[in-house]
Amino acid sequence: MARSPWTLPAITLGIALGGFADGILLHQILQWHHLLSLVPGMDDIRLQVLWDGYFHALMYVLAAFGLWGLWRAHRRAGRAPGRLLAGALVIGFGLWHVLDGVLSHWLLGLHRIRVDSANPLFWDLLWFVGFGLAPLVIGWALLQRGGGGAGRAALVGLGLLTIGAGGWALRPPPDQPFTTVVFRPDYGPAQVFAALAAQDARLIWTDAAMGVIVVDVAPEHRRGFYRRGALLVSGGAVPAGCIDWSRPA
Repeated sequence: MARSPWTLPAITLGIALGGFADGILLHQILQWHHLLSLVPGMDDIRLQVLWDGYFHALMYVLAAFGLWGLWRAHRRAGRAPGRLLAGALVIGFGLWHVLDGVLSHWLLGLHRIRVDSANPLFWDLLWFVGFGLAPLVIGWALLQRGGGGAGRAALVGLGLLTIGAGGWALRPPPDQPFTTVVFRPDYGPAQVFAALAAQDARLIWTDAAMGVIVVDVAPEHRRGFYRRGALLVSGGAVPAGCIDWSRPA
């Protein structure tokens, strides 16, 4: 099975799905960390969001390579065994979390699962076992033992988890009356105040450079900030970014 033309592309696609699940759930919905949360000099929210965007772009590239490889395998070998695809996808999903844990958490120190936890190692190990080692074991068992029904269930579960998390991340928080706006780096206070006036918004909070602001604005006026230099607007539909569930301190 390891020499099958389907295995490597399916594992690659599984890695991309693991990265998407990580970014959507931990970066956006729970906001437990960003990609470079613990890197010195990366305190600017615009830089954090930018690098999260680069991370998601890389996952898109991996997903494209995986799908391209599956298409080529289909042309060469015909229909793929369902259990092989399911096992390889689950292995890739777990492999991403193992690599992320070893490299990003422990060797490079880019972030931890919960950077605000008093015991970050507990959360690292919990995620490492639950989303890394466990899927690796399940995927390997699917490859070795068959079990088409279990394989299809694993595939459907991973797909629904990724799609559902993505849809949830786009929802504006129902208990948050304020809107967070991130402006382009070349925008100064005069341009920001002009955008506030144009959208009939009231300033609640801002950082020193007015690159990130929190405003009280009518929901129907949020998207207007995109026409006035905003990179990201919480609750303003796509692109929702990693601040969609942000709350002012």
